[in-house]
Amino acid sequence: MAKAKRARRSIFLPWERRSAWLGQLLTARRFGAVVSTALGVAVVISLWGAADERARTRATRAAIASVKRGIAEFQEDMARCPRSTVELVHPPRAGAHYLPELPTDGWGHELYVRCPGVMNPDGVDVVSAGPSGDFFVDDNVQ
Repeated sequence: MAKAKRARRSIFLPWERRSAWLGQLLTARRFGAVVSTALGVAVVISLWGAADERARTRATRAAIASVKRGIAEFQEDMARCPRSTVELVHPPRAGAHYLPELPTDGWGHELYVRCPGVMNPDGVDVVSAGPSGDFFVDDNVQ
């Protein structure tokens, strides 16, 4: 009796169908399209992430170069190393500006400046903590 009623009805609500939408989606005919679409999305996301990482690293290297130039100008004018990056933005001598703002890397973290440097005893070390924001993780940018 139930089959006869179901056969007479021509309109089915989505929850009355015999197979669920996932079952229809994963039929042999459509399975290849679903898998290739998922792989395509995964490739696009990974390429976007890699490009973003390269852009942030480039921005960090540019900020490091800018800080090194500012420190060189500061040393030339003051005959000493700056005590911190704040001295490069607000130097003790009025009218001199070596950096327009506090330097940050591509991830928004402050740069570490050591003058004279440990890795470069004759110059300056300017280091970014990298994506992790932690100097003890091996993803620093110099």
